[in-house]
Order: sequence, then structure tokens, then C-alpha cells
Amino acid sequence: MSGEGTHGLFRPALDELRPYEPGKPVEEVQRELGLERVVKLASNEGPFGPFPAALEAAAAVAPELNRYPDGGAFRLRAALADHHGVPFEQVALGAGADGVIDTITQATLDPGDELVTGWPSFPSYVIYARKLGAVPVLVPLRDHRYDLEALADAVTERTKLVCVAHPNNPTGTSNARAELLAFLARIPPHVLVVLDQAYFEYVTDPEYVDGVEELVKHGRRVLVLRTFSKIYGLAGLRIGYGIGPEDVVAAIAKVRRPFDLSTPAQAMALASLDDRHEVDLRRRLNEEGRGAVDAALREAGYAVAGPAVANFVYAEVGDDAGPLFDALLRLGVIVRPLHGFGSPGAIRVSVGTPEETQIFADALAQARAASAS
Repeated sequence: MSGEGTHGLFRPALDELRPYEPGKPVEEVQRELGLERVVKLASNEGPFGPFPAALEAAAAVAPELNRYPDGGAFRLRAALADHHGVPFEQVALGAGADGVIDTITQATLDPGDELVTGWPSFPSYVIYARKLGAVPVLVPLRDHRYDLEALADAVTERTKLVCVAHPNNPTGTSNARAELLAFLARIPPHVLVVLDQAYFEYVTDPEYVDGVEELVKHGRRVLVLRTFSKIYGLAGLRIGYGIGPEDVVAAIAKVRRPFDLSTPAQAMALASLDDRHEVDLRRRLNEEGRGAVDAALREAGYAVAGPAVANFVYAEVGDDAGPLFDALLRLGVIVRPLHGFGSPGAIRVSVGTPEETQIFADALAQARAASAS
């Protein structure tokens, strides 16, 4: 009998845990709806594939995949340390920036400890805290941005971590420099701030704070997150990193699984790191595409959060985003309804290629016309 004998088996912390809900794969949507083409704009992936040098690196290591990867990822850590001008001991790796969030929560949170973050925001902060029996303290956004004053006010003696998505996912917005620095000055020394800059390479605002250059290198008690999943086109390999205090990085190493970063992931990330020309090109294309997505949503009459600075746009579309999501899905466009992010009346639309953006704009106009008739 299902569940028989399992009373007491599972930890109580799991009772109210809602797993992260990934979007549907393109192939499944095509099969279910009989569509020849589906455009996926739901998961904030970069719309372009790996850099040419990364593909060459993958081919070069393929014959050796019968061997375990370098468990310490020495070459990649060394390259990242050199790239950012920090000591090797300040670089932590993970299965995406999300993997670093997982390990820093494991390294710090006991049952009853607190993690403070904004809401709606990236669900992993909340999921990983609850998984450990810790308490996520959710501070409502103000004007679609982190309310950093309220975030600092929410810190108590039980607080271990404060997570700040910068820019925020799902709203795509960012806090101003002076606001962020004033917030950091208020955080007591027993608290670690996790500054999640997963979309760093897309940001063009000259006032945006570079967490590594301006915080970590100046001795701030901050762990800054970055990833190869977005502009570098390596989301399918799951590789990201954090840069922060040496004791924090050492603690992360104690809980990270051995061999969790595959050989292709390490090799392709290493090959991608210094291709600044391609990064600049993709940043420019993203800025153009983001403007087109923003314009399409506004033309449809939706309230758009902004200015968006990452590779996605957030829009309030009513009390329930489900009907619009379904309508777009039937037209072959997958966007992200945000119920799981704490915003049931909103959608998030990732920036695709110019062609994909136009397909989205046409589908949105068609869905709106159908709903009005």
C-alpha cells in the first residue's frame, strides 16, 4: 500500500515545501498541441548557443569522459580568480549559481535559523531554507524592487543569510547604487549577504554595482554569485560560481558533492571566459530584444515592471496569468506564469532571438484579440 510504514520517515521540514516547477520542455508542448514550432521564452536562458571555442573544448574532452572530472575544478577556479583579480581561495563553484545557493544554505542554516529575502523573488532561496528546517523571512517588494530598508529591518539575531537578487528574478529590476551600499552598511557582522548577480553580463547601467570589484575586493562580508548559464549559453551544463570571503568558500567546499561539475562543463566554461567580443555582441542584442518585448507587452495594455536590466521582462496581466499563458502556449510560445514565484497575476518573458521576439509579439497580439472578441 502506497505510503504504508512511512510515518515519521520524512523530515517535517518537507511538509510545506513546494518544489521548484520548471517550465515544460519544447518537445512535450509540440507533442501535446500538435505544433510544428514552439518558441521557449520561459526560463531566462540565453537564446544563443555556446561560444565556438567552447564547442571545440567539448569535442577535445569527449574521448576522456570515461574518467571522473577534476573534483576541485582547479583550472577553472584558477582562471576565474585571475579573471576577477581575486585569490584562488575566494572562488567557489557550483552547479549553476543555484548550486552555490544550495551549498551556502547547507553550510550555514540550522533548523530555526532565518534567511531574509525579498518577495516575489527567486524561489530557490526559500526552498533551500525550508528544506533545512530554517525560516525564510519574506519582505514584500516595493515598486517591483527589493525594499532594502525593510530587508535590513527584518534582520534579527537568528538571521544567518540575506539574499538579494540583483537584478531581481522575476521582476528584472535592480536597486540603485546608493540604496544598496546603505543597506550593506546596516547588516551586522554575524550575517552573510548573498548578492545574486546571475544576470551581471547583461546589465548596461553604469551605476550598477559590480559586487566583486566594489564589495568583495574591499573586504565586505558578501558572497557574489555569477553563472555561465545565461549570456555564455551553457545553461544545459549547469555551472556557476561565487566569489566571497575565504572562510565562506571553504565552508561551501565541505558540503559540495564530489565530482558534481562535469568535465565538459568545466572545459566549456573555461573556454568561454575571456571572449569579450561575443559577450559584448550578445549584450547589445539582448538590450535591443528586451526593448521589443517591453514594447509588445505595453502595447497589449499590460503593466510592465521597469526599467528591466536583465534578459527578461515582467508584466502584470490580471488576477491570474494562467489564461494568457495557455493562450500563448496554444500559439506556440512558452512564457513563465509566476504563481510559484509569489506573483500569480504576472508573466515573465525571456528575451529570445530577433525572430523569436517577433513571434512572441505576434502571438501576444493574436491572444489579446481573441480574448477581446
